[in-house]
Amino acid sequence: MPFPTARPRRLRASATLRRMVRETHLRVDDLIYPMFITEGSGVRNPVTSMPEVHQFSIDEALKEVAEVAGLGIPAIDLFGVPHEKDLEGRHATAEGGLIQRAVREIKRRFPELVVMTDVCLCEWLSHGHCGLVRGESIMNDETLPVLARMAVSHARAGADLVSPSDMMDGRVAAIRQALDAEGFEHVPIMAYSAKFASGFYGPFREAAQGAPQFGDRSTYQMDPANGREALKEALLDVAEDADIVMVKPALPYLDIVWRVRQETHLPVAAYNVSGEYAMLWAAARAGWLELERTMMESLVGIRRAGADLILTYFAKRAARLLKP
Repeated sequence: MPFPTARPRRLRASATLRRMVRETHLRVDDLIYPMFITEGSGVRNPVTSMPEVHQFSIDEALKEVAEVAGLGIPAIDLFGVPHEKDLEGRHATAEGGLIQRAVREIKRRFPELVVMTDVCLCEWLSHGHCGLVRGESIMNDETLPVLARMAVSHARAGADLVSPSDMMDGRVAAIRQALDAEGFEHVPIMAYSAKFASGFYGPFREAAQGAPQFGDRSTYQMDPANGREALKEALLDVAEDADIVMVKPALPYLDIVWRVRQETHLPVAAYNVSGEYAMLWAAARAGWLELERTMMESLVGIRRAGADLILTYFAKRAARLLKP
C-alpha cells in the first residue's frame, strides 16, 4: 500500500515501540570469549594490535575468567601460546600440556562455565602450519590422528567442547571416533566448517604466535571467492557428526552464514575475528566512528544473518551493555 497510507515510521516513534518490534535480539548467552593461554606465572601480555586482549598465564587467566563469568558470558574458547614447539605436535597432545592444565584449573574453579578448546596444530608446530608437513606439503591424513589425540587429551582434562579449526579433510569424523572410543561420546564438536584463507587474521597471528614459516594456508583454508564450496564443507561436517558448524570470518561472509543457516538444523556459529575487531578499534581511535555503537551493530548483523553463537573479542564489552 503506497504513501500516505503506508507509514512504517509509526512503529519507530518511541524507544519502547522500537524495542517491541525488534526482529533480532542479541543476548549475553550468544557470546563466546576467545582467550590466549601462555606459560609462566603473573603473565598478562597485551596484544598490541588488539586493544584489551592479552596473553594470559594460567593464574592470570583465572582472574580474567572470573570477570567473564561475572558478566554472565557462558563460554570461553582457549588457544595455546606455548614456549616449546616441534614438528610432531607432542606438546599439543601431552596430558600435562599447557591447555590441558588450563582446562583443569578453570573447570575446578568455574565448573558451570563452558570451556571450549581449539584443536589445531598451528600454535604447536615450529613451522606454523595447521598440519604435519613433508617438505613443504601439508599432509592431511597423517595429521588426523594427532588432532584426534589432542581432542581426547582436552576432553580428559575436562573440556566441555572441542573445536577443530585446522580445515583438514575428515578431521571431524576422526575426532568423533576417537572421543567415542575413549568414553567421551558426550563431548560435542564445534567444527570450523567454512574457514576462509582470509586477510582478517593478521592480529590473531600476533596473539597466537602461529604464523606459517613458509607458504600460506590456501591449500587447506578456503578461497574467499567460493560460496557453494562453503556449503559443501559445512554439510560434510554435519555428515561426520559435528554438533555445531562455524563460519570464519564473520562480517565479510554474512551471506555464507545465511546460506549455512538455511541448509542445516544444527546451531551455527560465526567468528568475529581479530581483524574485524582491530579494524573497529583503529577507526574508533581515529575518531571516525563510535566503538560501542558499531560493535553492537556488527554483532547484531551477525545474529541477523543466522548465527546462533558468536565468538568475539568484544564479548566482555558487549555483555556489559546487554546486562539488564
